[in-house]
Amino acid sequence: IYLLKPQKLKLSDYLLGFGFVLLMVGIATVLNDVEIILPEIAALTTGLWIYHEPGWLNQPAKIFWLPSITAIVGFGINRLPLSYAVKISLLLLIMIVLLCLFRSTLAPSFATGLLPIIVNATELSFIIAILGFTLTLMLVVSLRKLHLQHPYHATINYRVMLVFLIIALLWVLVVSLLGRPQMAAIPPVLVVFFEILQKPMYPGKMAIKQMVALTGAATIGFVAYSLLDSRLLVTLIALPLVWALLYLLQVRIPAAYAFPLLAIILPHQMFQSLPLVTLLATSYFFGAAYLYQQYIKPRLISR
Repeated sequence: IYLLKPQKLKLSDYLLGFGFVLLMVGIATVLNDVEIILPEIAALTTGLWIYHEPGWLNQPAKIFWLPSITAIVGFGINRLPLSYAVKISLLLLIMIVLLCLFRSTLAPSFATGLLPIIVNATELSFIIAILGFTLTLMLVVSLRKLHLQHPYHATINYRVMLVFLIIALLWVLVVSLLGRPQMAAIPPVLVVFFEILQKPMYPGKMAIKQMVALTGAATIGFVAYSLLDSRLLVTLIALPLVWALLYLLQVRIPAAYAFPLLAIILPHQMFQSLPLVTLLATSYFFGAAYLYQQYIKPRLISR
C-alpha cells in the first residue's frame, strides 16, 4: 500500500508534474489572485502524471468533470447562510452520493469540493481555474494513453462509503463541540483516509508512516511560508522537500504534495495550527482506519 518500490518513476514525469504546479502558482502570482492556487491539482498531477495511479486514471473524462462538479457544489454551498461545520458536513454527504452515483473512487474530488469552503472562495476565477487545470490533466492522460497502460476497473463498496461518512461526520461534530470548527476538514488527510478504506488491509506500520508523511509535509509548507514571503518560491522549495520526505519513508502519497500549496492559501488562523491539526487529524482518521481494517471489517465479512 502506497510503497514506492513496485514502480520505477521517471525524472521527466517529475519535472513535467512540478512544472505544471509551478505554472499554476506563477499564473496566480502574476494575476494576484490566490483563488487560482488549487492544492489538490498538485495531488492530482502527482497521482496521474508521476505515480500513474490506476484508480485515478480509470475513465479519464472523470478527471475533468467530477472534481469540477464537486468544486462547483462546494462553491455554491459556501454561499449558503450555514455554519462552517454544517457546510463541511453537507458537502461530505453530497460527495459520497456523487461518487456512488457516478461509480468513482477518485478521492481528490473530496478536496476540490472542500477547498472553496475552507478558503471562502468567492471569485469566478476559482471555477475557471478548476475547469482549466483539470481539463489539462485529462487531456495529457488521454494523449499519453496512461489509462490504457494502467487498466483498472473501479468497484464501489457502499459499506466503505458509509464508514467514511460516519467517521468523518463524527470528527466534524467533535471539533465543533470543542469550539474548533476550522479543524473539521483537512483535504489531503480526508483523501488519504478515503483511499485507505478501499484497501484490503492496513498495517499499523503503514499508518505510522502516513501520519509522519502528511504531518511532515504540512510542517514543510508551514515553515517554508513562515520564512519566505513568496508563494512561488515556497512552492519551488517545498515540493522537492516533500518528495525527499516521501522517498526517505519509502511511501508514495500524492495528497502530501497538496500541503505546501494549502499552507500558502489558508486563512491565518488555520495556517498557524496546520502542523498540529494535521497530526491530530491523521491520528484520528488513520487510527480509525486501522481499527476498522483490523477488527471491524473481518467481523462484518465473517457474518
